[in-house]
Amino acid sequence: MENARREFLKTSAMAALGALVPAGAGEAAEAEEAAPKAAARLSGPLRLLSFSPKAGENIRVGALTAEGRVADLGALAKRLKMKLSFDPEQMISLIHAHGAGLDQVRALLAKAPPGGPRPEEVQLFAPIPNPARNVYAVGWNYVAHFEEGKALRDPDQTLPEHPVFFTKGTHTVNGPYDPIPYDPAVSTLIDWEGELAVVLGRRGKNIPEEKAMEHVFGFCVINDTTARDVQQKRHGGQWFKGKSLDGHGPMGPWIVTAGGFDAGNLRIVTRVNGVVKQDASTAQMHFKVPRIVSELSLGMTLEPGDIIATGTPPGIGHARTPPEYLRPGDVMETEISGIGTLRNPILAF
Repeated sequence: MENARREFLKTSAMAALGALVPAGAGEAAEAEEAAPKAAARLSGPLRLLSFSPKAGENIRVGALTAEGRVADLGALAKRLKMKLSFDPEQMISLIHAHGAGLDQVRALLAKAPPGGPRPEEVQLFAPIPNPARNVYAVGWNYVAHFEEGKALRDPDQTLPEHPVFFTKGTHTVNGPYDPIPYDPAVSTLIDWEGELAVVLGRRGKNIPEEKAMEHVFGFCVINDTTARDVQQKRHGGQWFKGKSLDGHGPMGPWIVTAGGFDAGNLRIVTRVNGVVKQDASTAQMHFKVPRIVSELSLGMTLEPGDIIATGTPPGIGHARTPPEYLRPGDVMETEISGIGTLRNPILAF
């Protein structure tokens, strides 16, 4: 089981970097293959993660090197005697530092020695392990998803002219490879919703749409895992509680910074036990990221580190015939091309 986990994480990390290493290749061959691309990566999007070298140790902020290794930014800065503009144990601190902090990360990676642990050799957490505020989320942002759920709601409901917003509680946030709790005393209708997440990097209110991307720090993968029975049959049919169960928001595996990264046409796939359930493109989003950020900010201040889940494509279990739901022992994978893959087992409690 552990070997399979490590092999999966290795493949996920290298695929996200676009530098897959042939099976059995040695360290020298790996470095030689990656070297021509290293300089371009240092000036392009970064992949930032929260990790601990071993279970039980403090969480640290890291970045993937061009070879797909984890660079401990705090340890590297100490070794190079570089004074950082951010706390290397707090991703939110790096987000607040924004441009200056990212420049320092690039400088550190440029001087990072070869080697270092692979992502499968450390414990990965959600990039922002403990968000200060609820996760914002958008409903019905893929037309096909809106259509597939018509039979389950008021037939007079039309596609909204503005984004539909709700939130997920902070304790929903879960690691990219951590188990999702299944408690039959709470819900037995747990469903998947793979989504692109936006991480904000600057405070803003009443942000013009044409300026919205200036407030985006980066992107990651999130799954808006939902308790359909809680969502549909309890609490007046509102969405908050059914989407806010502890651990029902795995995200990561890292943040891909926005500079030079186009999130407008990425393939998004959700698999359950290896079977594809959702397969779409972020190009199909009804409201694009700038519109979402702009409308969410109207009359309401957004903060660095705020997370926005941008909506799920069609293929949810609740709308299938017959309906399908997650069960203990299932493995849910959520993948977005160019970012990475979450892999979360469903664990009975």
